[in-house]
Amino acid sequence: MSTILAIETSSELASVALSYQGEIISRETSGVHTHSQTVLPMVQEVLAQAGMRISQCEVIAFGAGPGSFTGVRTACGVAQGLAFGLDLPVIPIVTLQAMAQGCRDACGADDVLVLLDARMDEVYWAQYRYRDGWQTISEPALSAASAVKAEGQVIACGNGLTAYASVFDTMPLAMNARHDVMPHAAQVARLAQLEFAAGRIVNARDAQPVYLRNKVAFTTSERLAKAVA
Repeated sequence: MSTILAIETSSELASVALSYQGEIISRETSGVHTHSQTVLPMVQEVLAQAGMRISQCEVIAFGAGPGSFTGVRTACGVAQGLAFGLDLPVIPIVTLQAMAQGCRDACGADDVLVLLDARMDEVYWAQYRYRDGWQTISEPALSAASAVKAEGQVIACGNGLTAYASVFDTMPLAMNARHDVMPHAAQVARLAQLEFAAGRIVNARDAQPVYLRNKVAFTTSERLAKAVA
């Protein structure tokens, strides 16, 4: 197993994980307003627990989004900064796939519908299927909660279920749903191990966040038009 440092800050939960000698050491903080102030101290904590230096890492992975606009930029920026300084490659991991892995880790789900609150009455969502590895059934998308369409029987997960309970409770998704699954660096690290083994790495300068929303705010007139619609 490779030594991988992973960073995930695409939601209100910020986390760091170190995949080291077949184990994962992680830290997380929740409800903070400035993830950029908490990430590096958590990096230092996981390295200290492993008794190793950051220079011993082989790759830096990060949750690339979709998610909070500021959050995904933070994870990408920190990953790039560390990778540049250490001359290491980078592995971007799609946040929603990491959530699917989290759902599988929690309950063994093979067919997962991921729903992450995107604010503005919308969700980031995707559907994945596990068959000796993850297959993407529905590519990551941004839409109103009512526009989400699942293919077949799925286990739904993510805070979108709670944020838009009035919509999702009327769909056949509530059974066995995992509202508690959130993006986490532990799953980013787990998926990055597979990517690294397959040689799917990028140069730090080429690492990019995944944005599905071109705008992060609506004008007053746009909000009013949205409400009327």
